[in-house]
Amino acid sequence: MNRVYLSVINDLVVDQRVHKAATTLAEYGAEVMLIGRRLPGSLEVAERTYQTRRFRLLFKRGFLFYACYNTRLFLFLLFVRKGVLVSNDLDTLPANFLVSRIRRLPLVYDSHEYFTEVPELIDRPFVRKFWLRIERRLVPKVKFASTVSQGVADEYNRLYDQNFVVIRNLPVTGVREPKRPDQLDCGPDRIIIYQGSLNPGRGIDHVIRAMVHLDNFVFQIFGDGPVRGHLEDLTEELGVSDRVNFMGAVPFSDLRKHTRQASVGISLEENLGKNYYYSLPNKLFDYIHAQVPVLASDLPEIKNIVESYGIGRIASSYDPGQLAAIIKDMMDDHESRAEWKKNLRKAAKELCWEEENEKLLSLYRSAGLIIDK
Repeated sequence: MNRVYLSVINDLVVDQRVHKAATTLAEYGAEVMLIGRRLPGSLEVAERTYQTRRFRLLFKRGFLFYACYNTRLFLFLLFVRKGVLVSNDLDTLPANFLVSRIRRLPLVYDSHEYFTEVPELIDRPFVRKFWLRIERRLVPKVKFASTVSQGVADEYNRLYDQNFVVIRNLPVTGVREPKRPDQLDCGPDRIIIYQGSLNPGRGIDHVIRAMVHLDNFVFQIFGDGPVRGHLEDLTEELGVSDRVNFMGAVPFSDLRKHTRQASVGISLEENLGKNYYYSLPNKLFDYIHAQVPVLASDLPEIKNIVESYGIGRIASSYDPGQLAAIIKDMMDDHESRAEWKKNLRKAAKELCWEEENEKLLSLYRSAGLIIDK
């Protein structure tokens, strides 16, 4: 079979991982459909090399939303032409698993995070227990599985006697746009960038507090999420709203040009459970490909990339004053910036999707997808 149905619970606009997987499979001859949901404020999906479908749902969050989505997905997949089913994250696994059993179709499970250890569930024991039951019941029965980092893979393999393949979410190598003349030197508007979901524990609030000490800097925040309102209130409270810009969710095809204008990229996840502890965020690799030095948290997977390639600094504390001092030093230390720039070019050549996608293709061939060699 050469058809593949990838399902994810977002609106498809900003999810780089599923787009890269779908694009790669299509390039190798598969007939690909990517399935998600459409929200009232969702942007249109740009023209792609594969089919997309988005469900409109009555509910937007909570148990009824997940139940509604999985019901729609189950009924849809039950009647599509035969192909490989791909469940992206635990919240799409129930529907995919049931259809794979009923129709005897191969199933690939791609876990984008350590789902039951995300901060949004850590303090909600009843909801977390619900997802843990699904995870413990279904994940051990999945034959083909992948995830985003070695730490997450090791945990799943230990817990469920599985063999998760690590497929990192690395960027596609592309033509680089020219940098601004003031990007690597002192300028009137030195840009700090954060890109990704605005969720608890991402370190964004600490950088906003650090902005009190960073008069000649602008902090640009690309993304949306549940803590956006709190962060906006914090900027007003601290009197830094003129230098902290909430840019909203931007399609990944447009985000790159903004990333390249930054002076420092922020990846300051806190240790709020194993999901963040073992995280290897998309933005880290996006910064690398944009040649933006990184200020990162002292968590093993992130720290390993930053230190092994020599592309930035590790923060030992989330204290606003200390963060501000590190950011200033990262801008003013011209010798280090020159070294980081050289190392970022080397890292971008090695940490790219063109090198990583062979693991994805091998996994899907094992699942029975007939694609070109």
